[in-house]
Amino acid sequence: MITQTTSDGAVPAAKDRAREPDWSAGAPPLSRYVQRQAQRVRAFDARRPWVWDVLLTAFWVTAALVDARGGWRNIARDPSVPVWLVLAMSLAFSVPLLWRRRHPMGVFTAMAAASLVSNGTGAFLQAGLLQLLVVFHVSLRLPPRFLAWSLALIVPPLVTGAVLFPKGSWDQQVVPTLWAYAMAALAGIAVRSRKDYTAALVDRARRLEVERDQQARLAAAAERTRIAREMHDIIGHNLSVITGLADGGRYAAAKSPERAAQALDAIGTTSRQALTELRRLLGVLRDDSAQAARDPQPSLGDLDTLLAGVRAAGLPVRVRTLHTRAEPDAGPLAAGAQLTVYRVVQEALTNTLKHAGPEAESSLLLAYEEGALTVEVTDSGTGGAAPEGTATGTSTSTSTATGTGRGIAGMRERAALYDGTLEAGPLPTGGWRVRLRLPLEGSSS
Repeated sequence: MITQTTSDGAVPAAKDRAREPDWSAGAPPLSRYVQRQAQRVRAFDARRPWVWDVLLTAFWVTAALVDARGGWRNIARDPSVPVWLVLAMSLAFSVPLLWRRRHPMGVFTAMAAASLVSNGTGAFLQAGLLQLLVVFHVSLRLPPRFLAWSLALIVPPLVTGAVLFPKGSWDQQVVPTLWAYAMAALAGIAVRSRKDYTAALVDRARRLEVERDQQARLAAAAERTRIAREMHDIIGHNLSVITGLADGGRYAAAKSPERAAQALDAIGTTSRQALTELRRLLGVLRDDSAQAARDPQPSLGDLDTLLAGVRAAGLPVRVRTLHTRAEPDAGPLAAGAQLTVYRVVQEALTNTLKHAGPEAESSLLLAYEEGALTVEVTDSGTGGAAPEGTATGTSTSTSTATGTGRGIAGMRERAALYDGTLEAGPLPTGGWRVRLRLPLEGSSS
């Protein structure tokens, strides 16, 4: 488990560390064992940092006191330093280690003062080397500028000892100690760089994981929107046709039972078609994709069947096809674009059945123009005008006052998928118009 520290020396919570990846995967067995044990030690230290601090401090306090019993005289320049002062300096070097991780600069300042006394009195206690541990933590946990302050605290004790108790050349007393402090600082910088780099990698992996989850949610939302749009078109159209057939059959039953039977047959046919389309649509939601239906989606060739059902429901529809295309290289519409045309025509005629009134008529125009196909569906109904403040083409249906907005919004989304445009709104002479324009494949428009 990777140990991380923030700029203020804080240690992340253990529950965050539990989510970090196991970097020992793929290592040799012995290395993997050592790394796992090290991860366990770091995890324990993250949960209970005081345990390690107390143990390390107790060890060095014991070592310093043992040296204070007389061993310090072996390297002392003045063995006559009072024992009580040696004991006090030993504790000053070792006890502050308990706070070395939380307040490294304060600890180093206290130890530098003890070092000045130690070198100034000629004791030159070996416990002064514990300052190397604190320098390591200064470079590990604090901004680089604190290393300059540390250097300012290191030099005075060294110069004082070299001046008051000269032994050999001056540089032999000062330079080796400075090199030792420099090595400790470089070690802290190296560990800190590794920790920062590892933390950056972990953060990047987590951000990529979050981004992946977001992409998955966006894809799921887009798929739900597509399915909702398809179901709206399928159910809305077929129910409108069935409603029209049922109303016509009810009136025809009293005068012409044969016409009523034909209406019932048409209702049955329309219902079966709706069920087939719904099964095909819902088949994509099955876990086993092999069981999903493989029927093709509606295309321009299915418009005749669509118009026959609408006419059977009682809505007269006139169809015109114009070919004014001047670009011979422009290709036909893709299958998805043909489905868009089919659904737009279906939705427009469904709105006419719902809102245009019993005497309404409708017309469909398919115009192959300069690099584009224009589809225009108009009716002569008596639907309401667009509400105030609503621009033409943004109303929801012929009956704009009560529409939910899903029909026109769905048509506009379908058109946008193929770089098309869709306009919908009332006609100046009454009625409603839906106009779709889709570019043909290979065209420059």
